[in-house]
Amino acid sequence: MALKKSERLAKLDERLKSEGVLHLKQAAGLLGVSEMTIRRDLASAPETFHYLGGYILPAQGERGGLYRLDAENDEHADAKDAACRRAAALVRPGDTIFLDCGTTTPHLAAYLPGDGPLTVVCYALNIANRLALRPNIRMIVLGGLFHPSAQTFSGDEAIRTIEHLRINHAILSAGGVHATHGVTCSNFNEVPIKQAAMKRALRRTLVVDESKLGCVRPAFFAAVDQFDEIVTETSVTLAPV
Repeated sequence: MALKKSERLAKLDERLKSEGVLHLKQAAGLLGVSEMTIRRDLASAPETFHYLGGYILPAQGERGGLYRLDAENDEHADAKDAACRRAAALVRPGDTIFLDCGTTTPHLAAYLPGDGPLTVVCYALNIANRLALRPNIRMIVLGGLFHPSAQTFSGDEAIRTIEHLRINHAILSAGGVHATHGVTCSNFNEVPIKQAAMKRALRRTLVVDESKLGCVRPAFFAAVDQFDEIVTETSVTLAPV
């Protein structure tokens, strides 16, 4: 006997609580309905589910979800916000920009220009959630395998999408910026996407708070001099840090 919509949504919610994420095809198989039916069900419950890049995820409300955990206990949140305010001033209406993942770049979404259209390419759920609130922004979310701990997507699908794009401005973040060891992050799966975006961008900006300067993380993705500028909460500099 076919399940009613309310029953399907309840079953999806139950599965997501245990697994965190489901591909659309998995959900259709689980519930014994078409992918189109699942899409319609999700559209009727935006407060409960998000559908991004082929994946279904629990909605991240203001008081719940991984993003809140990232934002809380972040002693550098004010510095990150100030750095992003400076970086946003470098973006021009009409640009196609790539916006990196992490706990710094979500601050930038609030400061992007509002006086003209923008296209923003991203691969992180916390970024997409904020950009979705900006009516002047056309958003391209890169799909692939979802990584709950960082709220990012990765894989060949994401790289192929970037290869078909032309990017005016890539804005990246990092866990470490070191004069000799370069620009690094903690997650190796992010490296191919960061590098692909940098390769196709006319302008490359690194935005970090000053606590990252002099630090080194395990995953190298760029030399310091590959960026046009490095933006922190106190300065915009063209010179290697």
